[in-house]
Amino acid sequence: MARTLRGAVTGGLLPEGTRLPGHRRLAGALGVSRNTLVDALAGLEAEGYLRVQGRSGTVVCVPAAEAAGPLTAAQDLPLSAWASRALSGGVDDAGGEYAVDFRVGQPVPELYPEAAWTAALARQAGRLGRRTEEGKFSDPLGPLETRRALSAYLNAARGARVTPEMVMLTGGTQSALDALARVFLEPGRVAAVEDPTYPGARAALAATGAAVVPVAVDAGGLQPTHLPPQATLLYLTPGCQYPTGVTLGAARRAELVAWARRGNAFILEDDYAADLHHTGRPLPVMQGLAPDRVILLGSFSKSLAPATRSGFLVAPPPVLRVLARTRPLTDRAPGTLDALALADVLDSGAYGRHLRRARQVLAHRQEVLLAALSEGLPGWAVQGAASGLHVYVRLPAGLEEAQAVAAAARRGVALSPVAPLSATGGPAAVLLAFAHLPPEAIRHGVRRLASS
Repeated sequence: MARTLRGAVTGGLLPEGTRLPGHRRLAGALGVSRNTLVDALAGLEAEGYLRVQGRSGTVVCVPAAEAAGPLTAAQDLPLSAWASRALSGGVDDAGGEYAVDFRVGQPVPELYPEAAWTAALARQAGRLGRRTEEGKFSDPLGPLETRRALSAYLNAARGARVTPEMVMLTGGTQSALDALARVFLEPGRVAAVEDPTYPGARAALAATGAAVVPVAVDAGGLQPTHLPPQATLLYLTPGCQYPTGVTLGAARRAELVAWARRGNAFILEDDYAADLHHTGRPLPVMQGLAPDRVILLGSFSKSLAPATRSGFLVAPPPVLRVLARTRPLTDRAPGTLDALALADVLDSGAYGRHLRRARQVLAHRQEVLLAALSEGLPGWAVQGAASGLHVYVRLPAGLEEAQAVAAAARRGVALSPVAPLSATGGPAAVLLAFAHLPPEAIRHGVRRLASS
């Protein structure tokens, strides 16, 4: 009763100054008893929605808080400096509906190992009761069996040097970046990132108030000679540079490790595409070269499915001890059931079988895209990567990114521009994601792009 009348006031159906009918008549209209109505009106009067004017009856009045209207913009909020910096660091997606969508970040549902993952969840769900009795939910690093399974996998498949005591489970790479940025950065400190780079990394580091220095990338990856000597953290994608797809060679890796040791800095190695290689075998992770200076970040959101939210970081024990003590202030270990299911699919070999199938599909779809671009758009310089879910394409001279993206949109095709990923600018280029598209959709999209 009271809720109905309150909603009518706040929704504008009963404007300021409206005179309500007498109690008996109003109760009849609303289908309630007179006593129920009187109680509701008394409560609304106490809340400031009604005003009794003696013989003049009951009048609607809008409380001051309601009259002021809702907050409609971020500038109306008393935001902290951290929130303001965080809001300024993102890249907005234009959205829209397209006949063929080549934009990056698309899920690949047909590659999701549904049967294996569902079976693992079912097996582990039955064990949660026993784990609760044994008090095994309290470790801020995550379940030990999952950290053991991850250690074994990373050592065997990625050439890492990891023990379970060096692993912390996360909700994904972004949450790992946030935790590390809060621990190591503050106003007055310096972080370095590749340029161009993954915008979420740059935004997470910049939100702390630290200066974020972009370091140029060329055909060999990040250029070590351009690194700031005073940086505390360096964010790096050496296995498959995002977004260009180039691989950082052994000589530059050694230079970067030496730089980190000289400056007491840490390298944040984002190994985001390693499991999705489809040409040859990727280089081992840098963490295996320098476990004391490289913090390895990884996630299964692309190789399994985004909904799993299963990620990890591998760090030297002193760093892990700090993270374990500070994590409870902002977070808890990610979902235990997902973590246990991840250990299950790793230990059972189901993940390896899934990857073998997924890599074949990815290799074929990339081949289809490269062939279609070569035939239909020979002036577009394709930089095909050995890993990942997209290709980096330099545009012909005289064709600007915004012009290419707009022209594609008019033909019903969506592309991802590269300019928002760079702080310093660079050659006009676009990204074309291919993993989520069947071959015929890829060919159709390129035909639309090539049509005049």
